[in-house]
Amino acid sequence: MIHLDYKPRGVCSRMIHVDLSDDGKTIEQVSFEGGCNGNLKAVSKLVAGQQVDHIVEILAGNTCGPRQTSCADQLIHALTEAASKAC
Repeated sequence: MIHLDYKPRGVCSRMIHVDLSDDGKTIEQVSFEGGCNGNLKAVSKLVAGQQVDHIVEILAGNTCGPRQTSCADQLIHALTEAASKAC
């Protein structure tokens, strides 16, 4: 399993914890510290078991209010960084 603790930038959440399969292609588990608790729990449940590439395609560029990013968009950065550890 590949584990990464990612510090997001420009959002309310303070940390994103990501666990991927050994090959870095499948999301095993995601959890957030801080941010919109209910929404981020839902995002975590929805992405578990999904392919990293599929989730990146769906959530990349998602914004939150006037911000240029969101917790979901920052999750993409975390997933990409974690998946790069598989190489």
